[in-house]
Amino acid sequence: MGTQPDLRSSLIAQRVIPVLRLASADLTARAIDCLLEAGFKTVEITMTTPGAIDLLKKTRNAGAGTVLDLDTAKRCLDAGAQFLVSPCLVPGLAKLAHDAGRLALIGGFTPGEILAAHREGADIVKLFPASTGGPEHLRAIHAVFPEIPLCPTGGVSLSNLNDYFAAGATLVGVRNNIVDQKALAAGDRAAVVAHAKRFLA
Repeated sequence: MGTQPDLRSSLIAQRVIPVLRLASADLTARAIDCLLEAGFKTVEITMTTPGAIDLLKKTRNAGAGTVLDLDTAKRCLDAGAQFLVSPCLVPGLAKLAHDAGRLALIGGFTPGEILAAHREGADIVKLFPASTGGPEHLRAIHAVFPEIPLCPTGGVSLSNLNDYFAAGATLVGVRNNIVDQKALAAGDRAAVVAHAKRFLA
């Protein structure tokens, strides 16, 4: 993707980040292939995915999610992760990412947590879990911190995605519902691609 500002611009331009937490490395690799064909430039591979580090090594421009400690963060960066995502504040994560020329998305839910993530150096603050407060919670947070780019994740779907953008989201993270699970298991590539494309429409 390029330099750190370019990385941030590219991520924001995509608007929707697929957050993959599938049952196997094989399913995840197939899902990534379909998402790239659908038009996504990047995906987030969570560390709860079997073989996540190896998948990062094989996937160009991917990010690492559910990064909970600096040792894991280093391994992800070494594997080529373009951005690191944590569901909560992990001290030192942003500095580690920035020293490597990469991005950090740090999670928070309350006003205090959002501000702490921002002050820690988060390029984008992940509002998590978004479903707990919904778009109105995001709207209230955005009103207080209009300068902090927010990425609601957890419970974002095709049916409410536009509500989050209307409430002030800079971009959104969409978990496994971005992939048609039945079609993926059945090997129906065209159906998986068509379903994913709806999130970019």
